[in-house]
Amino acid sequence: MASKQSGSVCASPSLKISEEMDPRHASRTLSFVKVMGAANPVPSNCDTHAFYDTFIRNFIKVDHIQRGRLSCSLVAKPPICNGYGTLHGGAVGSLVEVLSTACVRTVVAEDKEFFLGEMSISYLSATPANEEVVAIASVVKKGRNLTVVAVEFKLKKTGNLLYITHTTFYNMPVASL
Repeated sequence: MASKQSGSVCASPSLKISEEMDPRHASRTLSFVKVMGAANPVPSNCDTHAFYDTFIRNFIKVDHIQRGRLSCSLVAKPPICNGYGTLHGGAVGSLVEVLSTACVRTVVAEDKEFFLGEMSISYLSATPANEEVVAIASVVKKGRNLTVVAVEFKLKKTGNLLYITHTTFYNMPVASL
């Protein structure tokens, strides 16, 4: 790999671009990353401990709780949307983590510790900005060593399925395999 210097503020000072790589393609890639906001500084009021956790949770409104099931609504507000004007995939992942963890808490005792070991998300359709979404989290398997949760996201207006997710939580201590 050959080192190439780049004046891009989104590029690492130690950026290396392969000699086989066409410099125009590398330049376009850096431009794309910059356009998507990588060069924007994090505002100082956001550069605090646990800011993102608090931020993402503010978009969730819990509608119904029962054992092994949680129903919530959220609006795809611009702060959690991407440059294309749709709900950001990373925001979806963060929402899944929060909702599935909350769902697990409906079936696992509060004194039991667990951790998120696996997550899969199928992105079936984009969520336009400012659209309301209904998310339903359900425990699909509860065992001694693990709990599996499925979360479905649907557009409230049409009922169209947007995302299907599965998360696997492992209970502490982890069993010997």
